Amino acid sequence: MTDGQTTEEGMTAEQDGRERAAASRTREATGDREGPLRRLYHWVLGWADRPGGPGALFGIAVAEASFFPIPPDVLLIPLAIGKPKRAWWFAALCTAGSVLGAAGGYAIGAGLYEAVGEPILHFYGYSAEYARLGELYDSNLILTLGTAGFTPIPFKVFTIAAGGFSVSLPAFLAVSAVSRGARFFIVAGLIRVFGPQIRDFIERHFNWLSVALAAAIVGGFLLLGLL
Repeated sequence: MTDGQTTEEGMTAEQDGRERAAASRTREATGDREGPLRRLYHWVLGWADRPGGPGALFGIAVAEASFFPIPPDVLLIPLAIGKPKRAWWFAALCTAGSVLGAAGGYAIGAGLYEAVGEPILHFYGYSAEYARLGELYDSNLILTLGTAGFTPIPFKVFTIAAGGFSVSLPAFLAVSAVSRGARFFIVAGLIRVFGPQIRDFIERHFNWLSVALAAAIVGGFLLLGLL
């Protein structure tokens, strides 16, 4: 090996080292913590093409209501698009799983708040909202829970707070079923009626749809004289 070759290889190794260091700094600057969440999102989405997709949908709905970060809508939408005739069934699975998970979140708030509930809220950055939800539950339980499925605050925060503030469990589960069911059935219904082309619209305007749906639920409760 000549001195020129040795020098060239040394420079190449040094350049590779600099590139790796730069790539590492770029990952840190852009927030490497987003990587696992993105991978988790794609893992959830991947169940749409597997035979166990409906079972995964139910399990994710259970977990999301108490600790899991990815909402079941991520899987509900492609499943409903792939099999539109089963869209209502997928929405029912989502609703049942979410209510079961809500009971789990309630149990965490009621009996394991310091050990489990508080770390979950801290992880998601919603510790401050915990006390505020206690006040809202005291002022109007139905309104607070009725809109819980459509607010930017994760549903798990509502479920843990409900247990922590000793909200009536039957009322909590009943209103949660209505709120979450409305969300999932409306998403499934839009896909059932309009087909795959509605997917982009739902994903782009989900926040506005959530506001409209929450207003509709509140209006329904007003008509029933429950608020």
